[in-house]
Amino acid sequence: MSNNRPQKPNPRTQLDPEKYARLKAEAKAPYKGFRMFFYIAFGASGFIGAVIFLAQLVAGRNVSSALPNFALQVGLVALMIWLFRLEQKSP
Repeated sequence: MSNNRPQKPNPRTQLDPEKYARLKAEAKAPYKGFRMFFYIAFGASGFIGAVIFLAQLVAGRNVSSALPNFALQVGLVALMIWLFRLEQKSP
């Protein structure tokens, strides 16, 4: 004979609600924190590079090579900011 009554959950196997919420968020967006770290790290690297190439441009040294490198670094920073904001908006 089988009972049609629902079984009570075992308290030892239940997850803490806070831990369950974190696991659920991780399942929706895996490695979100990891990606955010890389966006910040690559953005900071691009910013440092942009400052260095800007200093070269202001000093007037190697303008023909510093200008494209400066533009690349600024583009990298803009891309990382865009990806970071996009990641923040996602659930």
